[in-house]
Formats: sequence, structure tokens, C-alpha cells
Amino acid sequence: MEQGAFDGVRVVELAQWVFVPVAGALLSDWGADVIRIERLDGDPYRGLATQGIGTDRGGPNLSVALANRGKRSVAVDLRDAAGRTVLDELLATADVLLTSLRPGALARLGLDQQTLRERYPRLIYARGNGFGVRGPDADQPGYDSSAFWSRGGLAYLLTPGERDYPISQRGAMGDRNGAVALAFGIASALLKRTRTGVGSVVDVSLLGIALSTLSSDLLVALNGTAPEPTGGRGPQVNPLTATYRTSDGRHIQLMFLQGDRYWGEFCRLIDRPELITDERFADLAARRTHSAACIAELDAEFARRGFADWKQLLSKLDAPWAPVQSMAEIVTDPQVVANGYVGEVELEDGRTYRFPRVPVQFDEQPPELRRAPEHGEHTESVLLELGYDWDRITALKSAGVVP
Repeated sequence: MEQGAFDGVRVVELAQWVFVPVAGALLSDWGADVIRIERLDGDPYRGLATQGIGTDRGGPNLSVALANRGKRSVAVDLRDAAGRTVLDELLATADVLLTSLRPGALARLGLDQQTLRERYPRLIYARGNGFGVRGPDADQPGYDSSAFWSRGGLAYLLTPGERDYPISQRGAMGDRNGAVALAFGIASALLKRTRTGVGSVVDVSLLGIALSTLSSDLLVALNGTAPEPTGGRGPQVNPLTATYRTSDGRHIQLMFLQGDRYWGEFCRLIDRPELITDERFADLAARRTHSAACIAELDAEFARRGFADWKQLLSKLDAPWAPVQSMAEIVTDPQVVANGYVGEVELEDGRTYRFPRVPVQFDEQPPELRRAPEHGEHTESVLLELGYDWDRITALKSAGVVP
């Protein structure tokens, strides 16, 4: 394996579920030694059954494996003084503490940022949480469906007005977006430390990620107009940035933001040259004024051909458009395959499973995908690295501090 961007960086991860562990996985992809600290009974995410990819799969828990690929796992009871000693000794060797614990829990464990920064001034202290570390709800538990999707405004804005209940988000959308931001923050802090010699505190919240995701709508709200959900196809100001239904019930998204640049060629492609000289559609302003008429013409055209035919026809047009694809189609999309966006993990017993890769590549190459650790798999080897002998390890086992 070629040298990774984070080779030589040690991350101690004290986190559960998806958001913060995925940030650790991103760092691990590029070479960081990420050591997960798990409870004696394990991360509760290990027990989640969902969509046939969790404990309900009958094989490796892919949800856990994706969030923890390439890491090492140490199981230890941090409520025991000897267990806390293990963590302190690990932190003394670490570049980053990555945690999802809430401020109150960190303070109770003596892991608040003031204490640790005084003890380890070069340590980067990275926190991922639901609602931020200040304010009345800083200690409120938050998952992405609550902190990101619901409180953050996405459920409200993306639910069509005709529905009685908000639509649900897809799995871990906020978590994975937040993880990218948290990994970026850690990378920035590592760069800053090379210049200053001092660690930083990095914070990312799911609520903050929601505001960032909805920046365009937030700008509208900040300027006095409250954005509202849209029904049906939404406002069709530019008919050339709309979604159209094909004869077989599928959809094509046109995104001709520079409509005047593409209109003529598009009309010739669909064998409707008379639309070019139609005064109602002569330019962007005219098409906006006569939007309903233009959309009616295009609706009729798209209804004449099937999804596959439209894809083949539009492939001849050098303009921004896309088929509205299912996940099954995305997996075999030639662009996904050509760019290695999905990779394969091979287990020791020869079994394999496929993962989406980190959406960042260095030198046109994605990172190698590695399996996730079993619960506590590396407890003994990490303790040995810290200088423990087998008598001390046996004593910790006998005391129930480690499994």
C-alpha cells in the first residue's frame, strides 16, 4: 500500500453509532492509525438490524463495517480507574481525540477540553455532536434524523405540501455529511499544528451541518422571506431546468441553466426546429414568460419516448442533463465503475462484500478498502504496544476492565 496522507497520525476514537466513527474511517482510509475505544458490551450500533445490512443480514454487519473500516478496536471499562489509565496512556501517544460523547459525559470522565489540552497541548480535540457544545441543548442527545433532518429544517422544506407527515430521510445522510466536515476540520487542525506546534479544538454538529446544507434557503430566510416546501414539480421558472416524465414512467432531469446556449441544439435533436423560431420560446425571458406553454410542449415530447431512448438521444447533446436513477442502476453506472466509487473488501475466509469508497481520491486513485475490527479485537496488541506485560493484562482481564 502506498503511503497515505495521514500515515503516522494516531487517532483515539471514543465514539458510537455513525457520525463520528465515519469521520474516523475517512482518516483511516488515508493511513491514520485509528484506535476505537469501545465499551465492554460494544458499540450499540453493532446490534442494529436494518434493511438487511445490519445484524439481520446473516453475515458481516455492513453498517458497522462501513463506519469502522481499517480501524483497531480496544474494549475497556472507562468507569474503572485502571481503564481510565489505559485511555490516558493512549492519549499520550495520540495526535487526535475523536469523540461523540456529550459535554456533560466528557466532563464526568475528566475528558473535558480544558483538562486534556493542559495535559496534552499538541492533542487535537475533535468533537461531533447533535446541537453544538454551547446553549441550552448542548447536552441533549441527537441523531441525524432528529438534529439534522428534523430540527435542521430539511424535513420541513423537502416535504411536499400535500403530504400529511414529513418524509423520512435516508439512512445516516446527516451523519455522513457531518463526518466529511469533521474529517476536514481535523485535517486542517493537523496542518495548523505543523505551523504552530499547538493542538486545536474542532467542533462539528449535525444541526450546523443542516444549516450548511440548506445555505441557499437560509440566505432567503436571513433576508426576510421564509422559504416554504414546494408541491408537485415545484416552480418552473426555467422550463429547461425541470424534470420530465418518459413514456414508460421514468424521469429525465434537464439542467440547462444557460438555456439560450442549448435551446436551439436541443430542439434540433428532438426534431422540433420550429420551436427555435417560436417567439414564445425565443430566449430565456420569453420562455420564462411562457413557461407553462413551453413545459407543455416538452411534456408531450418526453412522453413520446422511453427512458432508454431518451438516454441514448441526449447522450449526443453536450449539455447538463441526467437520468433519475435507482440505486440498482447507480451501482452499475459506467461512471461509478470507471472511477472506482465502489470497492470490495475481502475477509480472511475468502468472503467478500462491496462498499462505497471515500469520495476523495489522491493521484487519481481511491484508497484501499480494509475490513472493520471485531469488538475488542486489538485490545491485547494495543496494550502490549503501550508497554503492558502479560501479567498486567491478565490482571485487567481478571478485574473485568478488559474482556
